[in-house]
Amino acid sequence: MSPRGWAASVLLMTACGGCSVTARAEQVSDTSSPYSASARLDFRVDVGKFVYLRVGPAGVGLATVAFNVSATIPAGSVAATNGNNKSVSWSAAVPGFGVMASNNVLPVEVASNAGTVSLQASVISPLSSGSASIAMNGISIVLDNAGLTAPPVPASGSGAAVTVAGTAFSNLVTQRAANWTFGLAMPGLPAAGTYSGQLGFTASVP
Repeated sequence: MSPRGWAASVLLMTACGGCSVTARAEQVSDTSSPYSASARLDFRVDVGKFVYLRVGPAGVGLATVAFNVSATIPAGSVAATNGNNKSVSWSAAVPGFGVMASNNVLPVEVASNAGTVSLQASVISPLSSGSASIAMNGISIVLDNAGLTAPPVPASGSGAAVTVAGTAFSNLVTQRAANWTFGLAMPGLPAAGTYSGQLGFTASVP
């Protein structure tokens, strides 16, 4: 019986700009009967890390949540009618302020393949109108999916981070979506004006 021969690995060097690619081939020859030959091939797939965060509808750019704060006549009083110098009877209690929101329900999506995701809110610019300001932590967030927790909104700076649990591969992969509803609690009687400010949300992974 003739011996089976193992050929040495073949080393190929191919230049690609400033790098070199090494290819190794394995072959086996068989000179005995029945004849057979086999060769092995190794594969390696490198998957890069990524993290994705979207707050607001896709494809519309920076979203704006608007609140309209207006005085309301105390309950049980006679509602005012349009016109000048109209009298209204009520209990003499100070009018309260009601908050009406628009575009305050936003879709949010988080995705990553790099382990546990942390979410954090930061005040980029405070709610201000001239010299007057409203504390940013008066903004609340209510969500419809407990798997995508909203971070607390700080009065200034960066707030505490919350964890978004993974959904696959032992929590290494995360794909979560939710709707966040933004509200505003007024801290007392604010000065009249148009207040503008900006919040930032950051998703981070190990």
